[in-house]
Amino acid sequence: MSDSLSPQLTHIGPTGLPAMVNVGGKAITARVARARARVRVGPDILALVTAGDLPTRKGPVFQTAIIAGVMAAKKTADLIPLCHPLGLDDCQVTIEAVQPDSLLIECTARVTGKTGIEMEALTGASVAALTVYDMCKAMSHHIVIEEIRLVEKTGGKSDFQYNE
Repeated sequence: MSDSLSPQLTHIGPTGLPAMVNVGGKAITARVARARARVRVGPDILALVTAGDLPTRKGPVFQTAIIAGVMAAKKTADLIPLCHPLGLDDCQVTIEAVQPDSLLIECTARVTGKTGIEMEALTGASVAALTVYDMCKAMSHHIVIEEIRLVEKTGGKSDFQYNE
């Protein structure tokens, strides 16, 4: 891992108590973050959901998970303590079948602002993955959300790209 670790946590104030980061003096820049979640559903469920986006009582799995991911990204500040509320410029969620047994969910969030958009992208990917689990659990409880990670971010103080 080539990231240099910051010597201090950002959400701890001078007295050691939790504190929101003051972004008032930061420049407004275009910021983009992309996060990914991998969901291992097994080959049988993968075949069912990719053969026409399996409809459930809540709706088609992929379409419902995409909407849930976007809705979650928009609500990140309500879910994660001390996150700044952001007016997203854009949020896109994609779901791709990866043989033999997985779904790859990506959430790309964009904002023009003073603070990053990573948490929104991570929240969107996470909730989309949880929605897939919720909608498919009647077929199997062996579904595994294997990883949720930031893939890349641009804008702000530094750029980042996950190198596999």
